[in-house]
Amino acid sequence: MKRIDRTDERILGLLQKNARTTNRDVAELTGVAPSTSLERTRRLEEIGVIRGYHADVDPSHMGVNILALIAVRLTKHKPGGVRDFLTHADCLQEVREVYHVAGADDFLLHVAVRDSEHLRRFVLESVTARPEVDHVETNLIFSHRRRYALTSLWDNNM
Repeated sequence: MKRIDRTDERILGLLQKNARTTNRDVAELTGVAPSTSLERTRRLEEIGVIRGYHADVDPSHMGVNILALIAVRLTKHKPGGVRDFLTHADCLQEVREVYHVAGADDFLLHVAVRDSEHLRRFVLESVTARPEVDHVETNLIFSHRRRYALTSLWDNNM
């Protein structure tokens, strides 16, 4: 795989901040020709660096009033239990993101629900009822900030 250079990083930074940035604007802001910008963007898509483009939707307009992170610890961290839990989590409409993590917990579920009763039922019926689940801890999200510009960590004198 070809290494991503600074121009690619600038293109990625612009598209992460606003995926609807026109190719002409990307070219102008990165100092390359529009044909070069388009070619580089297409290459980044083809090699899987750009995995997709998404709309950032305000959850409250969709009837979602509570966001939470649910830490899940399995009874045993074995491939079968991990696979079963991931398959189950992927089917739950309340789950926005699933993180398989190291540490005291095995998973973090980012969930979106209507209200506290919906959250309570979700945790009891969809998470703790699973045979592979040993422990669950729920944390409400009061607010969050998203850092859009993911850049190369290897070129920052680490």
